[in-house]
Amino acid sequence: MEDYNQLCVWPATIVGEEDKKEFVDFMEDTFGVRVKYYTEVLTNPDIDEDGNEVEDTGGRNDLLFHIHDDDIMKFASPRFEYGIRWWEDVIKYNDNSHLYSKEFLNDNPPKW
Repeated sequence: MEDYNQLCVWPATIVGEEDKKEFVDFMEDTFGVRVKYYTEVLTNPDIDEDGNEVEDTGGRNDLLFHIHDDDIMKFASPRFEYGIRWWEDVIKYNDNSHLYSKEFLNDNPPKW
């Protein structure tokens, strides 16, 4: 996916395989950015301060997509209104890597 290097996370968002084109069109119409749908994942449970899973958490559907490199700066501020975050902010800087499987993290390492 040349020129689509920044992975984004839109928590608690469901698109579905059948509506990928509508999602891409929505991003273009709403933000004026080019994106590529990547996948959707269910989150693991939250972890408490003792390292135990928090009951009745997890199972949230997170949408992941890549944004075109040339559109990153244009998208950097407007994304906040929708709760969209950079992958690195989610798993590295805010330490929410526990929300995703080890395999998924290995397949999607932070780039910065």
